Amino acid sequence: MPEEVFNQEESQNQQEQNLPEQVPIMPIRDMVVFPKMILPMFVGDERLVRLVDEAVVQDRFMGLLALREGKEEITPESLYQVGILVLIQKMLKMPDGTLRLLIQGVSRMRVLEFVQTEPYFRARVQPLEDKMVEDLEVQALVVNIKGLFKKLLDMSPHLPPELGIIALNVDHPGNLADLVAANLNVKVEEKQEILEALDVKERLQKVLRLLNREVQILELGSKIQSEIKGQMDKVQRDFYLREQLKAIQRELGEVDDRTAEIQELREKIEKAGMPEEAKSVALRELDRLSKMPPAAAEYTVSRTYLDWLVELPWSVYTEDNLDIDRARKVLDEDHYDLEKVKKRIVEYLAVRKLKPDAKGPILCFVGPPGTGKTSLGQSIARALGRKFVRLSLGGVRDEAEIRGHRRTYVGALPGRIIQGIRKAGSSNPIFMLDEVDKLGADFRGDPSSALLEVLDPEQNHSFSDHYLEVPYDLSRVMFITTANVLEAIPAPLRDRMEVLELPGYTLEEKVMIAKQYIIPRQLEAHGLTRDAISFEKKAIEKIVKEYTREAGVRNLEREIAAICRAVASEYAAGRARKVTVKPSSLTAYLGQPKFYSEVAERTAQAGVATGLAWTPVGGDILFVEATKMPGKKSLTLTGQLGDVMKESAQAALSFIRANAQKFGVDPDFFEKYDIHVHVPAGAIPKDGPSAGVTILAALLSLLTDRPVRPDVAMTGEITLRGMVLPVGGIKEKVLAAHRAGIQTVILPEKNRKDLEEVPEKVRKEMRFHFIRRMEEIASLALRPAAKRAKAPRGGIEEEVKAALPAQG
Repeated sequence: MPEEVFNQEESQNQQEQNLPEQVPIMPIRDMVVFPKMILPMFVGDERLVRLVDEAVVQDRFMGLLALREGKEEITPESLYQVGILVLIQKMLKMPDGTLRLLIQGVSRMRVLEFVQTEPYFRARVQPLEDKMVEDLEVQALVVNIKGLFKKLLDMSPHLPPELGIIALNVDHPGNLADLVAANLNVKVEEKQEILEALDVKERLQKVLRLLNREVQILELGSKIQSEIKGQMDKVQRDFYLREQLKAIQRELGEVDDRTAEIQELREKIEKAGMPEEAKSVALRELDRLSKMPPAAAEYTVSRTYLDWLVELPWSVYTEDNLDIDRARKVLDEDHYDLEKVKKRIVEYLAVRKLKPDAKGPILCFVGPPGTGKTSLGQSIARALGRKFVRLSLGGVRDEAEIRGHRRTYVGALPGRIIQGIRKAGSSNPIFMLDEVDKLGADFRGDPSSALLEVLDPEQNHSFSDHYLEVPYDLSRVMFITTANVLEAIPAPLRDRMEVLELPGYTLEEKVMIAKQYIIPRQLEAHGLTRDAISFEKKAIEKIVKEYTREAGVRNLEREIAAICRAVASEYAAGRARKVTVKPSSLTAYLGQPKFYSEVAERTAQAGVATGLAWTPVGGDILFVEATKMPGKKSLTLTGQLGDVMKESAQAALSFIRANAQKFGVDPDFFEKYDIHVHVPAGAIPKDGPSAGVTILAALLSLLTDRPVRPDVAMTGEITLRGMVLPVGGIKEKVLAAHRAGIQTVILPEKNRKDLEEVPEKVRKEMRFHFIRRMEEIASLALRPAAKRAKAPRGGIEEEVKAALPAQG
């Protein structure tokens, strides 16, 4: 068939209309206009009203350009370059100043350049003509599009059926593509692609693809709608038949399993002892459940919710054992010392005896690991005769762990507080919240904020769980929290708790704990008796000193367990004689000692001082080493020191330089030497101001060539003016010094009051010096210069022996 061009008539129309070269440009949003379209338009913007007025006065032509998706600000760059040239057929001005237009698409156009941007856009444009060659493929595309468009109209109630008649009477393939594209529910970008397609065959192909997709979507939607309608009809039929079955069973005096289940739940609700608010919610949910078919998705959710409500111990309380002497005896059986905590529990029992409705206290046990915080909660529950529930909060980051999930979520459950109450079976258990300082927070919420309501006696009488959505009374629960570090607990949460500190144990306390608690427990755990093994006191002391270094007793128990395992192996192999564990036999069971006192060896040389540090697991000693080498005005600090500790070293050096003559130091030493300060254990980060006194002593020892006394340790913050300021953690630091064999401790004067917290026995075995000024360090910590001159020639070993105090 010969090719025939079909765009001659449209070209002649354009020539007759004498299209302008410049037109005002109106941006349009979320729509694309095609040629031959006639549609109404409303204009309210003042600048666009002015645009229309001027267009009507001139030649009634204007251009429409679509705004690109995602663009808010209207600029030449945010508009498509291909649009439509329209003719304003009618204009009607409204009383409010807006315009109503009737416009007709005339021709595609391309913007060549914008010649004006204010007060409205004006551009030089080029009309675009269709390019088409008629062949069999074009005819086939036209037939397919007309058939699919009719199918689309039959399935789309929002489109008028008259469009099908119009489409059948459109002769030009390009106009048919424009007509169909204008009525498709597709994105602006897809319509714009069709507008920019000047090749008619390409345009028809694009329209056919979009038309096919829309028809498939409508067919799928119709299929889904039919399936849902069928399901709904089945549900309604089943409901009707069940109601008939119930009526027949009532007439025959029979009761089905479902009715029995509903009746059983109703009886449980009556017996649960719920408050009125919770009871009314439960009965309302039960009525809803009774009208719901078991196959419904909500049936299981509703049934699980009712099970939680009826199984909670709403009005179940255990009776407290208020025998104070028995409670004290139970606490002493399980734990050695800890008098402050035991005294607080006895006080609570006394108050409960006088005022039975007293609210439960909220205690926070703070101390290093292994000091018995968690096991103490179990002992308190045994002493009071209450149930015990433990909840570990370490690593909890989701607020729903505390408050629960709302029932809209699949698999929702109450929070772990309500779960713990249900597990306890009473509404007044001892509830231990372990590791409260390890709580986290992320995008799922802040669990510590959720705990504010739980741990507030003024609020927890009406605790609201997201799952239950009814208040639950937690005021009779005795909450006990544990933590290693108090500072890690948020201030509002810390303010709601009564803090009781559990310090580290002394040597004597650890020996007593081992003899009274650990050894009997390990003998039972390994199937041994006292006739099979015994421990000498000296052996236990050696285990504490040389095989463990901790504030608590966990590692001590591990070492004793290792000995018990070895002895059990001997008995299993046929041993008959009793084993007595002596200091000399520890190497055979535990290997070589893991720790030794290196204080005397370290401080035998000038430039080394012993300091005291606080850590989350208790106190510890640290060494500060200083050395000098030829150089000029350089201070090097190593050992992973934080900024505060580095500043303390700089302050100590500045103070010595300012008072060099007073200390007997060459005033020009910093001109001749470089100073290097190192704190060993370089893999461990260190920071804080309390090492200032220790750094000062190490530098003075180095520059005066007078070693620090081996039995002295110190702590305190220093200033450039020579003041020694107080520091924290005195109790833990003194206990660490005592464990390390230190006999003398130098402390700031303002920390004198903190010594009251140190056990009396430790205070009697040690000497304490309190200083106000930095100058006092030299006389208290450094050995006299004369003794240094008479030191034996045997090297460090002889110096150590000479420096060590006589041992009994």
